[in-house]
Amino acid sequence: MPKENKNRILHVFDYIWKNTDSEHYVTVADIIAHLESIGITANRKTVAADITQLTEYGFQIEAERNIQNRYRFEQRRFELSELKMLVDAVQASRFISAAKSKKLIEKLASLTSVHQSGELKRNLYVDKRIKMTREGVQYSIDTVYRAINQKKKIQFQYYYYTPARKRELKHDGKFYTFSPYDMYWNDDSYYVIGYYEDRSAIYKFRVDRMCEPKIIDEKITPKPKGYNISKFSKQVFAMFDGKEYTVELECENELMNTIIDRFGENVKTKFSDEKHFIATVDISASPTFYGWLFIFAGRIRVLSPTEVIDEYRNLAEKVVLSTRL
Repeated sequence: MPKENKNRILHVFDYIWKNTDSEHYVTVADIIAHLESIGITANRKTVAADITQLTEYGFQIEAERNIQNRYRFEQRRFELSELKMLVDAVQASRFISAAKSKKLIEKLASLTSVHQSGELKRNLYVDKRIKMTREGVQYSIDTVYRAINQKKKIQFQYYYYTPARKRELKHDGKFYTFSPYDMYWNDDSYYVIGYYEDRSAIYKFRVDRMCEPKIIDEKITPKPKGYNISKFSKQVFAMFDGKEYTVELECENELMNTIIDRFGENVKTKFSDEKHFIATVDISASPTFYGWLFIFAGRIRVLSPTEVIDEYRNLAEKVVLSTRL
């Protein structure tokens, strides 16, 4: 038997995989013609035997038997709609470079037929989204995840951008030793949270700013008592470190979607007048909260408590004063 014929079943599988889906079949004649085009001899009996062997192995190849038997993959690992969402996520992600995005999308397209892969050429527009130019960030992310799973420390150098937009290593190329506990996704970037040996405290580092992190053969420092990723992330990323209040916000009716997006569908609301409603929400009186209010330029008004109203007014006066200087 020619060497090529020993691999015949693989070529049969590959042809059906690439050329069929829920709407497209291939016939036995199609398969035989393809095999002959690459120098493999076949007939209806051998092709039928190959497909039977593939289905017995577990591949869900559906057969439609009529004058010309035809076949298709009945079920794929990913539905086309799921692949479309994954492609959109890759295109929208800032930390994946344009070149890497293209390669990932090509790999995702290989998970469906040639007929449907064209639908994965998405024209997603992400407003002002800047793609990262640095390659290899995915390897840093993978290293940190492996360190977390193995409960091992990592070492890395860390860089920053100078006013001249040049990348420079911090502290003259110092190597940081760090005990990673958790990964956190914020503002389209990966952060690792853990124990920083030099500061003897919980700390965070942005993974794409690390230079070739490496796992070292040292167990992580145990998590300090009271370590809470949720609380830490609120304090560090959202700056929700202000005093907590229950506030009443008078909002224009058109902002109901905004309030629900911010505080959830169970937010307490009531009518104020024909053009406004009042939302009662729990907040931390922090720069983040007041900055969010500023966005709406008076379309959201704080009704209570007095402390929050006064602090918001003072911040507004400082902003006005700074613009006049």
